[in-house]
Formats: sequence, C-alpha cells, structure tokens
Amino acid sequence: MEMLKIFIVEDDEDLSFIIAEALKKQNYRVICFHRSLEFFSYIEKEKPDLLIVDIMLPDFDGFRIVRFLKNRPDLKDIPVIFVTAKISEEDKLRGFELGADDYVTKPFSIRELVARVNAVIRRSKALKRKGIYIFEGFELDTERIKVKVEGKDINLTHSEFKILSCLVENYGKPLSRDRIIEEVWGIGKDVTDRTVDVHIKHIREKLGNYAKYIKTVRGFGYKFEA
Repeated sequence: MEMLKIFIVEDDEDLSFIIAEALKKQNYRVICFHRSLEFFSYIEKEKPDLLIVDIMLPDFDGFRIVRFLKNRPDLKDIPVIFVTAKISEEDKLRGFELGADDYVTKPFSIRELVARVNAVIRRSKALKRKGIYIFEGFELDTERIKVKVEGKDINLTHSEFKILSCLVENYGKPLSRDRIIEEVWGIGKDVTDRTVDVHIKHIREKLGNYAKYIKTVRGFGYKFEA
C-alpha cells in the first residue's frame, strides 16, 4: 500500500522537523518546505494527501497558499490544516472560509496535531469514497439526492438540499452566508443573507432532533457538526 504524503510549509525548521518525525512514525511520507515559493514549485510535480501550513511565512503567507490551492480544480480537494500563532477568532474564521479543514494554534501538543491529521485524512478519504454521509440516524446521499432521518425520507427543496449538502461536505467548517449563497445560487444572484437564514430555519424544522447538527456561527454563518 502506497504511503500517504503530507507536505508541511513552516519556516521554523526545528518545529517542522519535530512534526515530520512524529508523522513518519505514523507511516506518513513527509516533505517539509520553509518558504512558500519552494512549495509552489514542488506542488506542480507532486500532490500531497494533506497540507500542514503556517500562516506567517517570510514570503507569501499561508492564506495565500490555501487560496491558490482552492482556485485550482486539480488541487482544491487537498485537505488543509493551519498551524499558527494567530489565535484571533477573525483569523480562524478566515482560515475556515478559505477552505481549511482544521486550525491549530501554537503552542500545541504534537500528539494532538497527529490525532487531528489522522482524523482529517480519515474523513477526507471516507467522504471521497462514498458520497454518503452518515451521522447516527442522519444520512445524506449526494448522488441519489436523498436525506433520511432515522430511516425516513426527508422532503427538501432543491435549494435546501444544496445548502445542507454544502454544510455536510464542509463538515466542521464555518461557512459564511456569502459562501453559501455563492455555492447554492451562484455569484451575482439577487439573494440576501435573510434568504439563507429562512432556508436554514426550514431545514432545521424538517430535520427534527437532528437540527442540532446545524450550528449557528454568530455574526458569520453556519456549520454542520455532529
């Protein structure tokens, strides 16, 4: 079985070495970069299964790296974990809005980081493989366009299904109302934040006890988390 590859973009060479050694013990193949430009050059040759990236780098910051990945159809599905000293809620929300899968603030436990890496990779591989998302009695099938709660079909409108799918496929990531509008209705459509809120309200009503999985991120948007 081919080893999964993890790229680390971190200018602190000692820290990147420690992270790399811990991940190698988990049978990952690890490549470290200490400058963004090194990473930009190498990513054209080889694609990782996960990227760990610092935000504050000496050339281009980590936000720019992730924005670059998410704008490339061939790279946008690479899971990303930020490791950074930037601890503000605004920075965290920005990271998730760009498409990060997790956000770990320094200082952190290496064991915790390894656990988060394992969790993100497991989730990424499982979701890509099946297209069916199951959380206890909740089930969403993106291919058959179906939602079930405790075995019963839930009748969602087209827009409601797209909103719920968007949240589930970005499990645990806060999505802004603007991001939801763009994903569901497209750019330039005359859709307001209020429209999103009304649709979320209807989805929650239809999900019953499982409405608790759709969490409000105050002043920002929503996320799906079991």
